[in-house]
Amino acid sequence: MKPISPSSEAELADLVASTSEPLRVMGGGTRPIGRLVNAQPLTMQQISGIELYEPGALTLVAKTGTPVAEIEKTLAEENQRLAFEPMDHRGLLSTTGEPTIGGVFAANVSGPRRIQCGAARDFLLGVRFVDGQGQITRNGGRVMKNVTGYDLVKLMAGSYGTLGVLTEVALKVLPRSHVTGTLKIAGLTDVQAISALSAALGSPYEVTGAAHLPKGKDSTPQTFIRIEGFENSVKYRSVELFKMLGHLGEVKFELDQQANATLWQNIRDVGTFHDREGDVWRLSVKPSDAPGLVARIAPEDTVYDWGGGLVWLLMPQETGADTIRAAISETGGHATLIRGNRTAGVFQPLAAPVAALQDGLRARFDPKGILNPGLMGRAA
Repeated sequence: MKPISPSSEAELADLVASTSEPLRVMGGGTRPIGRLVNAQPLTMQQISGIELYEPGALTLVAKTGTPVAEIEKTLAEENQRLAFEPMDHRGLLSTTGEPTIGGVFAANVSGPRRIQCGAARDFLLGVRFVDGQGQITRNGGRVMKNVTGYDLVKLMAGSYGTLGVLTEVALKVLPRSHVTGTLKIAGLTDVQAISALSAALGSPYEVTGAAHLPKGKDSTPQTFIRIEGFENSVKYRSVELFKMLGHLGEVKFELDQQANATLWQNIRDVGTFHDREGDVWRLSVKPSDAPGLVARIAPEDTVYDWGGGLVWLLMPQETGADTIRAAISETGGHATLIRGNRTAGVFQPLAAPVAALQDGLRARFDPKGILNPGLMGRAA
């Protein structure tokens, strides 16, 4: 089915208001997460462009079809960045096209720096969107002190287009760091690595990345701790962290900026799973529970990020969802199927009161039930 691609917010509103048929809302089509929906594809790629950028105020307003790459290039010219470093899913999902800023916020996509600066939704200041009745709503503002309807702004982040079609976002940006350094420790067990990462994150040394690859270079476990800032500060903090963690084994310090950029992009995009067969699961758990949970599930490969709070699993194809759900139910947390058979459901089943609240919100924002219907649910 050929996608519909409205060229303006007004055209989109008219389209939604006049239809009763389901719509599969997409940004650039690079992140097809969620249960497959038999609906008319609707892409936002033509509603694109940076509307306003004020480097001095650290704010940017863009239409939601704007490619992330365009925004990052504009920010780089002013030595600024999207601090939450959104993941690029194309390598993991074998998709093409260009990720859009609307897709990033619709899925609340955040990278390794989330542990230090917060999630994508924490940088969202305001939104414009078209709800399921074709009504245009504006909420929030361009500056953090404008908190009118701030909860609604947060609500749209991570709603996967089920409450409304985002058309414009106002967001906060931050300066780029002068220098990035990474401490590398080889040979730690999962338990040792998570303990080390927790200690680093609990220290006063402002860690901005904490990851562990049980099957790192040459199949040797590799643990990584990132620190950013001015060069003298980065070097000082690296020495102090070495004093804390040097007893665990050989600690190396990487200060090459390109090498660090490549390393953390690989962690952000779960590069070790690219071009490999198998189902991919994303778990959100208590870090101290992560090693035991992984040991029970016994995946083919694992990537720990966010100090162990985010766990990526590569599982044999057609691994039953019940296998993962049963394991995570013992410790608490959430499991999302990123790649694999989606018929049994993709997202963590909700408790009855939360499910009722979610259904009520959808009935309010999309009474016709046409925006990505069933995307976040289980198969009928």
